Amino acid sequence: MNKSYTNERNVQIVIALLKAHGIRKVIVSPGTTNVALVGSIQYDPWFEIFSAVDERSAAYMACGLAAEAGEPVVLSCTGATASRNYMPGLTEAYYRKLPVLAITSIHDFSNVGHLMPQVIDRTVSPRDVVGLKIELPSVRDDKEAWNCEIKVNKALLELKRKGGGPVHINLATGASCSFCVKNLPAVRMIERIGYGDIHPEMPAGRIAVFAGSHARWSPELTEAVDRFCASRDAVVFCDHTSGYHGKYKALYALVAGQEQYDPGLGQVDLLIHIGEVSGDYFTAGRMKGCQVWRVSEDGEIRDTFRRLRYVFEMSERSFFKHYTVGEGTSDRFLRQCRTEYDNLYATIPDLPFSNVWIASRMAPRIPEHAVVHFGILNTLRSWNMFRMPESVVSNSNVGGFGIDGGVSTLVGASLADPDRLCFCFIGDLAFFYDMNAIGNRHVGNNIRIMLINNGKGTEFRNYFHPGQMLLGDDADRYVAAAGHYGNRSRVLVRHYAEDLGFTYLCASDKKEFERVYEQFLTPEKTPKPLLFEVWTNSDEESEALRILRNIKSDPTGKTKHLVKQYLGPRGINFVKNILKK
Repeated sequence: MNKSYTNERNVQIVIALLKAHGIRKVIVSPGTTNVALVGSIQYDPWFEIFSAVDERSAAYMACGLAAEAGEPVVLSCTGATASRNYMPGLTEAYYRKLPVLAITSIHDFSNVGHLMPQVIDRTVSPRDVVGLKIELPSVRDDKEAWNCEIKVNKALLELKRKGGGPVHINLATGASCSFCVKNLPAVRMIERIGYGDIHPEMPAGRIAVFAGSHARWSPELTEAVDRFCASRDAVVFCDHTSGYHGKYKALYALVAGQEQYDPGLGQVDLLIHIGEVSGDYFTAGRMKGCQVWRVSEDGEIRDTFRRLRYVFEMSERSFFKHYTVGEGTSDRFLRQCRTEYDNLYATIPDLPFSNVWIASRMAPRIPEHAVVHFGILNTLRSWNMFRMPESVVSNSNVGGFGIDGGVSTLVGASLADPDRLCFCFIGDLAFFYDMNAIGNRHVGNNIRIMLINNGKGTEFRNYFHPGQMLLGDDADRYVAAAGHYGNRSRVLVRHYAEDLGFTYLCASDKKEFERVYEQFLTPEKTPKPLLFEVWTNSDEESEALRILRNIKSDPTGKTKHLVKQYLGPRGINFVKNILKK
């Protein structure tokens, strides 16, 4: 029989990645459910296959073979109780840190719990049997293939991580007997690099760092990143949650958010990903790295950009020091990024009274050394477009990315240093969700809250949001949750704030805003904490964002924009699905 493989795509991905990771040895037990896997590998000369009828014996054989050969060994068995017999041997492997990979086959996961023959529940294992367990469902499209690929990479890397140990893959299969595929699919191998490992060579070309939300930067880390960027002509794309204030900072959301223009600066040969969740959707969406290297001490696979090649399980400082070459001073890429930003910023037209307009007016005027917290999503997006003084520390609750807790987080931050001004810019739904926090008796006079009150979740009424595009004004009923909390009452928040000891300010248009905002931004501590309520409306909020995102256009961007406007979200998805077929 000529070498050929099953038509089950998840099984193909497993086989291809076993080969990519250099795993050859397999001990197979008889059965039907695992025929797609076994029938595919037994004619592939890459694999060295052994047979064992007793699964308990097979697992112990794998222990002996892995220990003697010094390399991973794969186990394959069918459904029913076959996998239960692996447990003693896998327990041995766990305590001896032996790289044994148990691939158990199962018919569709939906059969579990329905008294189907030869179907048992493998979702839970004793803690000291395997270090990692993953479920691999059947693959029907490219998104599911990506998910499968990531999970298999994670499983294979875990065999060697922290000294090594056993791993379990529960592989769903239709037990297909069609072996008609001549070539395995191209797969992306992900490797983990530790402190003592050989580091891969950094590719030539344009290099960028993308920083998500980040713990407080030490001066040493900032210096290490700056020296790296200088030596590699790299930049750090970041937003107000990144915390990076080094020489190579590129605040890029204003440029990346343009709907009809893209200078292509996000197309890089290598993207180095640090930090955690980012609220800068625009910049993240423009990053088109040929490959991505993730640097984090947790060593976890986080394939945010779906091009991950290496995970460096080490400190960021160690990584950047290792890859710094000489004492360069190059900043050409940085100057390109900043020129694009400056050119757009200089041509921002007059904006309606809105969150975006407020951010444009206030961002450069935030007092030096202040702390700023932003509500998600519309407020953070608006402020990410504009630079603040470099001494300002800013944060947003992008970890869980919910509207709750923004005011409480500010109050907590304000307790660290009662003499440091702490600002919060937040929408009405998020404020009312967490309004009890300002009644806390520890609230100090270093707190200043701006409440942008448009009477709804205006995010869901922005011109590009599906809620607005599909439902229009009807989105207010449930999607945008309009009309709650006094429905933009002019007295509700005033009474609440003043009764709690706040000085209350308010504005409903630009003229009123200009009259009082400087009091809100005064760098001196005030006798009382401040609450500044600003009333906007969702139509002007949406229009301001639309204007800001369409400052500049080029022919290609304009054509794409017109197509999007003409087709709408449903039409675009329809065309994408057609092109995939």
